[in-house]
Amino acid sequence: MQTKAAVALPRDIDADLDAWLKPFLDVTGRKSRRNMAPLYVRGLLGDGGRKSIQPMAERLGLPGHDQLHHFISSSAWDDAPLWRVLAEQADRAVGGADAVLVVDDTGLPKKGDLSVGVAAQYCGALGKTANCQVLVSLTLARGEVPVPVGLRLFLPAEWTSQPERRAAAGVPEAARVAQSKPAIALAEIDRLVAAGLRFGCVLADAGYGGSPDFRRGLDERGLAWAAGVACTQLVYPATVRLRPSLTPTGRPAKHPVPSRPPCSAAARLERQRWQRITWRSGTKGPLGARFAALRVRVADGPRTADSTRLPGEEVWLTGEWRDSGERQYYLSNLPRRTSLRRLATTVEARWSCEQAHQQLKQELGLGDFEGRSWTGLHRHALMTCVAFAYLQHRRLRAAGRGKKGGPQRAAAAALAAGDPPRHHRQAVRSASGSLSLSPLPPTTSSPRFEGAKVVLVPLHSGFDR
Repeated sequence: MQTKAAVALPRDIDADLDAWLKPFLDVTGRKSRRNMAPLYVRGLLGDGGRKSIQPMAERLGLPGHDQLHHFISSSAWDDAPLWRVLAEQADRAVGGADAVLVVDDTGLPKKGDLSVGVAAQYCGALGKTANCQVLVSLTLARGEVPVPVGLRLFLPAEWTSQPERRAAAGVPEAARVAQSKPAIALAEIDRLVAAGLRFGCVLADAGYGGSPDFRRGLDERGLAWAAGVACTQLVYPATVRLRPSLTPTGRPAKHPVPSRPPCSAAARLERQRWQRITWRSGTKGPLGARFAALRVRVADGPRTADSTRLPGEEVWLTGEWRDSGERQYYLSNLPRRTSLRRLATTVEARWSCEQAHQQLKQELGLGDFEGRSWTGLHRHALMTCVAFAYLQHRRLRAAGRGKKGGPQRAAAAALAAGDPPRHHRQAVRSASGSLSLSPLPPTTSSPRFEGAKVVLVPLHSGFDR
């Protein structure tokens, strides 16, 4: 193909990328799409500024950008098989019983109001309410190695209440009904489970953990979970009992009465013994905080006559007291005999998704898509996830090279075990073509494609949780 020479890469990288992409291309369909998909991934991996379609087409040496635009925006073909292959590749890289599936969302600041899903809403990237798109994200992670496997747009009320606006943006019929972020997350979990993704626990922040329907949905699916909640979340002691009650007329009431009143999560843990736990080593030293945990019953059952919520199932309430003085609270359905250390390390594993979000945006151009359609945004998001997964494939393979017993082999073994040792940072730092992740220093670089050569571009690491 004529444009192939314009992006000729070193033989090992070029052939490796083509071989790794083969399962994706096998389900892409027409030859034109099989040609465009590798070019789009190369455009995302390449250096040179914004990763919107027109600049990428120029850097790729294409005579125009129409073919790339049609590939990424056409609703004439179904990209669901590519999402399934992405899940399979992620599972092959980091899946297993000790992996976690992290549910979160990420904001993409936007100007104007024509891009699908754009509205004034909270944007985590800016830390405030702003004009943006919000994507519900799912990330498979193991041993601090994340691989994004799902990005689905949340439509705020400004869009779900305007049929003409949704139709103009090409929102599919199935997505036109208003859905909450927790409902979208549960649907994505169902998709990933059906694709065979293996993980041991679902993690989420308070934006999802505060939803009784989300927690109940995970329970109904038989999934272990740990999720943040507000400090005001009402809980009962695990010893609470329900007693029959009577109406003012002397008849039996519909709901019983709890033997003890509920109180906030913060109050429930106030008098508990807090223990300092270090969950891993960061670039500036050990990362630790004080933790306390207690078995409770959440006040998320039916409402009584006075609007009091009855106690639900028994779960763990875990508190984190950071050195800054800030406190965070979590609920989890992990087994009764779970240790405090495991509870602490489980809730802290959620932070790997933040590094993935940062790199998807800053290194692979997740937020650079300039189209306005539902299909275009989601397909661009899919291709950024594919590019990220390829870089993780390179990093894990590089970490596994070296002589038997060498530091790279030890690092790979630690990644496979889900427990990176202290020297893992040095091992990965010296690995050729490695990808910087949260434990790595900001000077670590990853492979980038620029014309006919690979250049090393510093990655940004700022999530020393």
